[in-house]
Amino acid sequence: MAPRRPAELYRAPFPLYTVRFHPRRALAITAGGGGAAKTGIRNGVHFLQLEQIGGQLSASLLHSHDTETRATMTMALADDIIAAGQDADCHILRFSLQAPEARRGSDGRNGSGEKGPRRRKGPSPMGQGDTQSQSSEVTVESLHSVRTDFSPDALQKAVRFNADCSLLVTGGADGFLRLWEFPSMKKTLEFKAHDGEIEDIALGPDNKVVTAGRDFQCCVWQQDQLVTGLRWNENLPGIPDKAYRYQACRFGAVEDNAGALRLYTVQVPHKRERRPPPCYLTKWDGKSFLPLLTRPCGTEVVSCLSISDSGTFLGLGTVTGSVAIHIAFSLQRLYYVKEAHGIVVTDVAFVPESRRGRELLAGNEAALLSVAVDSRCKLHLLPSRRSLPVWLLLLLCAGLIVAAILLLQLAFPGFL
Repeated sequence: MAPRRPAELYRAPFPLYTVRFHPRRALAITAGGGGAAKTGIRNGVHFLQLEQIGGQLSASLLHSHDTETRATMTMALADDIIAAGQDADCHILRFSLQAPEARRGSDGRNGSGEKGPRRRKGPSPMGQGDTQSQSSEVTVESLHSVRTDFSPDALQKAVRFNADCSLLVTGGADGFLRLWEFPSMKKTLEFKAHDGEIEDIALGPDNKVVTAGRDFQCCVWQQDQLVTGLRWNENLPGIPDKAYRYQACRFGAVEDNAGALRLYTVQVPHKRERRPPPCYLTKWDGKSFLPLLTRPCGTEVVSCLSISDSGTFLGLGTVTGSVAIHIAFSLQRLYYVKEAHGIVVTDVAFVPESRRGRELLAGNEAALLSVAVDSRCKLHLLPSRRSLPVWLLLLLCAGLIVAAILLLQLAFPGFL
């Protein structure tokens, strides 16, 4: 049975490029915009409060932070700190939530002089998604702005915090990897990691950094020293080295193995063909960086990748607007909606598996948000898979064995 069409949880007044969840609050942050072009399309960061209302996950626009002429293309979140990639720069923002009466004056403006959050009502296909009125307010403070890319068409394409948020790593169109102390934003290291754009960055154990570039390379770095280059197709001799490039890389937890990590990468065809070849997902050992499993994941070109907190599921978005969820262990596809968006999916993010996140899931096994250039934020629910307890399976097996013995005894008297 095909999944229901995903609910439209929220619709922004500008193209959306990125979405992140706060790890402890029921808060989603999404951003985008029209850039510097004078088209009338605004640029901003929107803060969405998530809650269960009548058994349905709903969103409230708490605050719209104006980013002037800069569209936010990439974003990393560390508690109440946002690292936003805007053109060639990384802007560090700090936000806080307060009750509206603590911020508003009699004229309906907040203490910083910004207008309060606007109420929006978005469509809710299938009766699942809804945008409700806000109940609290967000204030945003700009802390730093540093230039992170120096190419002619400068653009920061990836940004990540390390595990303890003491380090920020950025990569962009100039192929340089830059490491910054946080929160001082003092640059500690920069080096040429790829000949061409850096598509994605993943931070792993022992301060190792994995970079995926458009030069067909995916590299593991310790500081500025190359540890190894990944070769996803070494066991697939029929696929030439430069037929595919790496599009995304992410580390994920391993179920039932605390502290262990797996690396996941996405490989997409370098050239478009009339009969498109498949894209591939690869799972790697997080220490040796040897490939463990590779599987095709469809012929639609993958544009983004996310991993659930427990490492159980992988979320994929495609350039044709489709969204899929795969099981991390086997890389098999569990959920798929063709053209959930009308255009390229720019980012996907799983609802956190914290206590607050579990309340939002409301019995579903996982929930994924997808955003796209069509300005929509959509909700993908993965219902809990029915499974039998181990003790019940053992009891059923024992019952079958006893029944078989009794049937044999009836058919062949004296069998026992």
